[in-house]
Amino acid sequence: VMGLYQTLAEELDTFISNDLQPNRVFKTQISTAIHTIFLFLTQNCFRNSGSAIRVLKVAGSSGKGTALKDVSDVDLVVFVSSITDFRALKAERKKIIAEIQTRLEECRASLGKDLVLSIKKTKWENPRVLTFTLTSSTTDEHIDFVVLPAFDALGQLYRGYKPDPQVYLRLTESDPEGSEFSPCFTELQRNFIMALPTKLKSLIRLVKRWYKQVRQLGSPCPPQYTLELLSVYAWEQGSRDPAFNMAEGFRTVLELIRQHAQLCVYWTINYGFENETLKRYLKSQLCKPRPIILDPADPTGIVGQGSRWDLVAQEAKHCCGQQCCWKHNGSAVQPWNVGSRAYNNDPLL
Repeated sequence: VMGLYQTLAEELDTFISNDLQPNRVFKTQISTAIHTIFLFLTQNCFRNSGSAIRVLKVAGSSGKGTALKDVSDVDLVVFVSSITDFRALKAERKKIIAEIQTRLEECRASLGKDLVLSIKKTKWENPRVLTFTLTSSTTDEHIDFVVLPAFDALGQLYRGYKPDPQVYLRLTESDPEGSEFSPCFTELQRNFIMALPTKLKSLIRLVKRWYKQVRQLGSPCPPQYTLELLSVYAWEQGSRDPAFNMAEGFRTVLELIRQHAQLCVYWTINYGFENETLKRYLKSQLCKPRPIILDPADPTGIVGQGSRWDLVAQEAKHCCGQQCCWKHNGSAVQPWNVGSRAYNNDPLL
């Protein structure tokens, strides 16, 4: 993060271009590895298990346009057949993960001699994810994969339409533990970011790079997705200019983090308040203790809930005193005015 802290505000765009955007070679390596795993998951999993379950589709977190240079963490959501509701997914998730792990271990050799696969052991009795790493034996570079089981909750493997409110009613009625079923809505999450202006994606890259330093503190910090959403919110409420000032955008995200104890952030792009039952549920979510950043794809997910926001805010305050938040003329970069909605303690529903 020192490179960022030593970069003046006017030079942040150049810093992003030179230091944060993945090069073409690295993107090709990631694409090749992801394709290899996609083929394995769709063609090999459950084939000889005697189970009626089949892999219908694999959706990846890559492709949003916010990846960092030389950082390779990929989420793979595996949509399986024979499961049609959230409770069934909860009941079958452990078995699905165990089957995928078994097939991965059996097929190490088919991945090629240049790729070494290692599976991370889980400490959870009923795990929600499977984590493994692919390491190149020639370059020693690696890609970390997180596999998350899901089912076709949106219907007909999602074709890009706004979800039927009944989808979210069934979700809330399933008594989820936090956002445990958010993998089912991964394509909504991805599309939410993919549709953003190019420069806003660059801001997300910058915030993610800064956040790497925070997460090294080792405490339960909010997930990275939280910072992506705050970046979007900062731009939507404070600018909406596709050619905005990068330093001002970054400074606004830092200010939102510093004011985390008052945050109430939500979107109605995929769900809203028209249905009375869903409206009551959303109101109960938005009236919970701050900070509230509601996942735009999954209303059960208050992103970053229970995390050490105080530590993130402390680093945000420190960052505001670094060169990246100061101009050549010696004046401090000012954040955008995001208005009162971010801190509204009584949402108008």
